Amino acid sequence: MRWELLFADLEAQADAAAAAELAGEVEERTRHAVGAVSLVQRLRAAAGSEVTLGLDAAAPVVGVVEGVGPDWVLLAAGVSEQLLPTAAVAWVQGLGRAADVADAGRVWARLGLRTALRGIARDRSVVTVRQRGAEPVTGTLDRVGADHVDLAVHAADEPRRPGSVRGVRTIALAGVQVVTRAG
Repeated sequence: MRWELLFADLEAQADAAAAAELAGEVEERTRHAVGAVSLVQRLRAAAGSEVTLGLDAAAPVVGVVEGVGPDWVLLAAGVSEQLLPTAAVAWVQGLGRAADVADAGRVWARLGLRTALRGIARDRSVVTVRQRGAEPVTGTLDRVGADHVDLAVHAADEPRRPGSVRGVRTIALAGVQVVTRAG
């Protein structure tokens, strides 16, 4: 009888050690998996949800996540759309814990900020660009370069015509915080 108790005790100790080792491995793998999740993946998982994006020294932007590319997020806010470079985002409120770690299924989700801005330039939409260290400026995107955009500055209620353009502002992409397009 004593031998049976001894073997039962040894077996219980071995089971406990194996369970502890497994739990430690699960925790380590979980930490590693969480550490590999990007903000873009978290934003993709939040598609259709309302979030608040905080920007450096600027008013936060609130909207529903409509699309996410490799370096941008598109929010719908009422009748307008707001395109933000993820580099301009300082914090996010309203994200769940989920992450979309699968490859982006839609082609546009793999396209960069410059491609999204070229689409806006192509459709000649009137936009307002919020920039770091400057007042927002309204006009039409004329050209998108490797690291900058040219914005023909004009009133929001006027189409881009030679007589209505007050000047062309070249804006470094690194300084762009939000590009808002009215719907």
